[in-house]
Amino acid sequence: MAADGMHVMMFPFLAFGHISPFVQLARKLVAAGGVRVTLLSAAANVPRVEAMLGPAAGAVAVAPLRLQRVPGLPEGAESTAEVSADGAELLKVAVDGTRPQVANLLAELRPDALLFDFATPWVTELAAPLGTKVLQFSVFSAVSGAYLMVPARRAGGHGPTADDLASAPTGFPPSSSLATVPAYQAANFTYVFTSFHGEPCVYDRVLAGLQSSDALVIKTCHEMEGPYINYLAAQLGKPVLLTGPVVPEPPQGELEERWAKWLSSFPDNAVVFASFGSETFLPAAAATELLLGLESTNRPFFVVLNFPKGTDTDAELARCTPPGFAGRTKGRGVVHTGWVQQQHILRHRSVGCFVNHAGLSSVVEGLVAGCRLVLLPMKGDQYLNAALFARDLRVGAEVARRDGDGWFGRADVSDAVDTAMADGWEGRGIKWREFLTDDAVQKRLADDFVRDFKNFVRA
Repeated sequence: MAADGMHVMMFPFLAFGHISPFVQLARKLVAAGGVRVTLLSAAANVPRVEAMLGPAAGAVAVAPLRLQRVPGLPEGAESTAEVSADGAELLKVAVDGTRPQVANLLAELRPDALLFDFATPWVTELAAPLGTKVLQFSVFSAVSGAYLMVPARRAGGHGPTADDLASAPTGFPPSSSLATVPAYQAANFTYVFTSFHGEPCVYDRVLAGLQSSDALVIKTCHEMEGPYINYLAAQLGKPVLLTGPVVPEPPQGELEERWAKWLSSFPDNAVVFASFGSETFLPAAAATELLLGLESTNRPFFVVLNFPKGTDTDAELARCTPPGFAGRTKGRGVVHTGWVQQQHILRHRSVGCFVNHAGLSSVVEGLVAGCRLVLLPMKGDQYLNAALFARDLRVGAEVARRDGDGWFGRADVSDAVDTAMADGWEGRGIKWREFLTDDAVQKRLADDFVRDFKNFVRA
């Protein structure tokens, strides 16, 4: 251990949905004292990462990596925000090409610990000979890792089929609501086991990292995901350290005037806000049903729709907007594309319901803001998060879907909103809102993680 304290290196994948939890963890570690951090990212991301660090910037160095040119990857693309789904696969190839740079940095800096993401299991081969403790940091829920990323999924030595993935793996917690999943979700999960461009699939990358690392770190807690955490620990046979859930800090500044004025024209808890994150996109037909469903609730609503990079946004929005919709909902409905101040909107007194994709950060933001939740997951871990929150923790209403293909209609959307907004549902989120916003609880979780992490690295 260096005289100036513990040195931790972090290497998140080049997606801001991954970089953000690593930054938040870095802030947690340096706030505890006696820890300095070096975070690796592509050069173009460095200014944004430094801005995200805020007061912790003095104790966190952001080291730039140069990405190699990969055929098919747009020139200058250094995060998933700038590429298509296939581009994200090529971005993994570019990250693999940074191995010599990462090896040099490890040899030069010789950190006490390295926290790495799912995409780069090869870092364990570089760090272990230096005596560096290597921990995989999962930015996903424990339930998603437990359902998809355990050795039991490779039973028999071959990848699972969609039929296999419709059932939980061997030994899965019997208390779970996820003994089985619908066919459309199982089909979507096959992505995790699919190789692109001849490269290892997501499952192979994750499992290689888990099996060669010293421990797993997850941004959750026993109170919310105890059975899944215990199952992961049993499957992996190594320590699982818990950072606690990432609770957003109160937003800074004021809500943009045009939205503040519009929202303030409605009574308390009247507005339904719908947003699906920056990298989850509804197909046009699904967006149309969402809009018609919100219209039929007869409640005021604010919808944020985003589209994949390179899409003609105006044309796509026109394609999914029902005929006559704007006229029928004038004054009580907003459909917006692009970024909005989501936390400000969720905390506005007139917003009472949050329709979202069951991304972990979005669900926690909704709970902390005191909103009723309607969950409409569209892919991957979102399906498992929705089951965790709606069925295990009972804090949200899921939009009903057709088992075979996942289709939902306008009545399914309006029914879910009506369910979430019904009398008696207001108490469902109170327990978890109080848990997430209790400073003493969150301090205990943070202190426990920092203590366990430091003791593990020093051992």
